[in-house]
Amino acid sequence: MADFHLRNVPLLSRVGADRSDQLRTDIDAAVAGWAEAAVLRVDGRGQVLIADGQVVLTSSAGLGDRPPADAVFLGRIDGGRHVWAVRGPLEAPPEATDSYVLDLRRAGTIFDDVSSQLVATAYALLNWHDNARFSPVDGSPTTQIKGGWARVNSVTGHEEFPRIDPAVICLVHDGADRVVLARQTVWPDRMFSLLAGFVEAGESFEACVAREIAEEVGLTVRDVRYLGSQPWPFPRSLMVGFHAVADPQQEFAFNDGEIVEAHWFTRDEVKAALEIGDWNSAEASASRLLLPGSISIAREIIESWAYAVS
Repeated sequence: MADFHLRNVPLLSRVGADRSDQLRTDIDAAVAGWAEAAVLRVDGRGQVLIADGQVVLTSSAGLGDRPPADAVFLGRIDGGRHVWAVRGPLEAPPEATDSYVLDLRRAGTIFDDVSSQLVATAYALLNWHDNARFSPVDGSPTTQIKGGWARVNSVTGHEEFPRIDPAVICLVHDGADRVVLARQTVWPDRMFSLLAGFVEAGESFEACVAREIAEEVGLTVRDVRYLGSQPWPFPRSLMVGFHAVADPQQEFAFNDGEIVEAHWFTRDEVKAALEIGDWNSAEASASRLLLPGSISIAREIIESWAYAVS
């Protein structure tokens, strides 16, 4: 199988809400909807509440007549209702009887498209604001503006916008029925995933794929092909997915110390691991191969390769 495509849109790449970017510069119009707005709460540990397959949105009542200074505008849902996100304690609405706390980095819960977009955007913006309170140019305090989509330097008036760090993630295969999966030094035994790394200055995505794979496992790849992308706001990455071909006769070389082991796995071995679940599944203890959770693009890429039709 020299070529394949993603079977599904990665979970955090789904679109379900109106981003309403025009309201970021017409902040009076954005604030005008505050009284009836929905609020997405993200606690200090990066967790949200989920109920009935959706992220829990609470009322703006009790938060004042205007959005808090650190609230971020996420867009509109349900025909026009405004949605804002705040960092603070989680609060379940009275009607939610089965809500539970979710940490996206450790769970693969699937929720609807609207929730996916709202949560990914809220995480990215709130994480950026947590670390952008001072100008990177002169150290002056910055103030949040444009509904949380920019910050302004209090001295110079210079505007800063959310930073995104692009990273590639690549499935390396032999063009047939074997794939490379690797384990980082900080991961438990049997936990494997795809190879990934951040894009360097002056580097294309494709060049980054070749460099990172050579650095991490010593393989030379060819036929680098794009698959899809997914925001990964932990804290501010954009994962850009690829697949590439390598020769199984090459020896692995762990050059940068990030990868402790890598192996060629057969399609059947990967399918067996996928059927067990992900890293967090109850049956994982019985598997010799543990794979990423469904919230990550890595899982979607692995599944798409494993079940590709020849």
